[in-house]
Amino acid sequence: MLRNVPQILSPELLKVVSEMGHSDQIVLTNANFPAESMGKACKVVHCDGLKVPQVLNAILRIMHLDEAVEKPVSLMTVAEGDTCETPIWETYKEIVGKYDKHGAQAFQEIERFAFYEEAKTAYAIVYIRTLNEFLEGEKK
Repeated sequence: MLRNVPQILSPELLKVVSEMGHSDQIVLTNANFPAESMGKACKVVHCDGLKVPQVLNAILRIMHLDEAVEKPVSLMTVAEGDTCETPIWETYKEIVGKYDKHGAQAFQEIERFAFYEEAKTAYAIVYIRTLNEFLEGEKK
């Protein structure tokens, strides 16, 4: 029997994480990411009702980042002209810093469409929608 597994990790996500090996990538996304179209060649796992920091923290409790990779965490850059701010990135860096020796240096930024191409080669995409985002999607 497994112990100390974060309760928010579904059996499906736990299975996916346990299948991953060296150089396999997992993409954690929010409701704005085209997970299903990007994930046609990989596994797409839905984590509705949660937030990315919760899932990131839970995954890193049971899985380490690839130490052979200088920048094992990629963030999609904000598109030119977009007024979106990314304060959540500081939260991601704090979480990664708890588990990885690279800390904030583990991150690289990738242009949006290059990020999409990278996501298409991932082992899995984890599609994370808060409860409100999930309910809004159900109304459509």
